[in-house]
Amino acid sequence: MIQRHKGTERKTNNLLLTRLKTLCLCAFATLCLFDTSAQKSLPDVTIKDLQGQSISAKQLGGNSQPTIISFWATWCKPCLQEISAINENLADWQAEKKVRFITISVDDSRSKGRVPTLINSKKWKFEVYLDENGDLQRAMNVLNVPHTFVLDAKGKIIYQHTSYASGDEEAYIEAIRKIK
Repeated sequence: MIQRHKGTERKTNNLLLTRLKTLCLCAFATLCLFDTSAQKSLPDVTIKDLQGQSISAKQLGGNSQPTIISFWATWCKPCLQEISAINENLADWQAEKKVRFITISVDDSRSKGRVPTLINSKKWKFEVYLDENGDLQRAMNVLNVPHTFVLDAKGKIIYQHTSYASGDEEAYIEAIRKIK
């Protein structure tokens, strides 16, 4: 049998307790940082449509239909791939679940002029808004594009995803299909 000093055992127990507290604190912080329910709905931040008319972002959600909102930029190739993939599926999704698709360009005032040109050249027929000052982007904690949100018919955010790889768009419709 090995004999230990009570002082050494007490130090070991204190060290373990300290590590456990640190681990719990880190776990709690991680949950808070990555909790998608932290932002439950769209904030009351002003953005503009392509004609320059101001609208509150809060108006984009809660219109009795599920909504997919994609933050993007004209210079972002993964953004364009994602929007194209969603656009290819949109007619089927609208027939199945009456999905509304909205894109919000984060292009700044220098590059916002490329947005309508790109939209027209791709023949995309969904709502497009500009967040040229980044107010909505900051309010929604969008750090990178593409960043896509799925809202239920009441405007509550039920899913979000950053980046894009082929096939990621299927997660958006799956989240909508799970709405009761």
